[in-house]
Amino acid sequence: MDLLRNLQLNCYLCATMANIFKTSIGKKLIMSISGLFLIVFMLLHTTINSFAVLDSIRGTWGAEDGWFQLGCDFMALPVVNVMVPVLAAGFLIHIIYALILSITNFKARGGVKRYAVNSKAKADSFAAQNMIWLGLIVLGFIAFHLTHFWQHMQLQEFTGGRAQNPYMLLENTFGNLWVTILYILWFVVLYMHIGHGFWSALQTIGWNNMIWLNRWKWIGRIVGALIVLGLVAVAVISYCHANTLLGMESIMQIQ
Repeated sequence: MDLLRNLQLNCYLCATMANIFKTSIGKKLIMSISGLFLIVFMLLHTTINSFAVLDSIRGTWGAEDGWFQLGCDFMALPVVNVMVPVLAAGFLIHIIYALILSITNFKARGGVKRYAVNSKAKADSFAAQNMIWLGLIVLGFIAFHLTHFWQHMQLQEFTGGRAQNPYMLLENTFGNLWVTILYILWFVVLYMHIGHGFWSALQTIGWNNMIWLNRWKWIGRIVGALIVLGLVAVAVISYCHANTLLGMESIMQIQ
């Protein structure tokens, strides 16, 4: 009898867990977890890219044993490349569920008529009101970003080719002032998306008591700022090297 009850209980729990992800809360949970996963990736990605700034300071810009080169070599290891499909899946899951929830919320608030109600708009921040649009801008620029770096590095290695010099790619990309400005604007959008998304994800998970909610908001701002400041520093340093500003040498001069 106990065995039958345990079996029924297990079946009930399995059915409950399967159904929860069909609910709005379950979808938000999936989007939150995938978002936090992507933030962890961005912290790693920014750390490795920031090695280029340290190379500029240390005088090892363009060197084969430069920290940025070593970081790129690490990212090219087979054990790391295995994570590429996982990362891509994380992006797809986050994007799909963000779109589903946004469309659902749009319909629930009466479509375009929701703009007649401004009480919530006054309470929410700009990022909170425009997360889907900020996310779409981030997504669009990621595609632009991939053509500058991933296409010439990881994709080449996947197809049996040879990755290009990472310092050269930095200079070729950020050597153009307007491209650098576009990237910096993108980094600002990324900051707003991460800053709000970080604490919102933790709130969805359940860590939302009044004491920690304010702390998570500040931690989210700090995490977003660290990522964006690191990326902006890489862009500016690369622009200076490409244009030989402030006494910085271009990799063409070094080689």
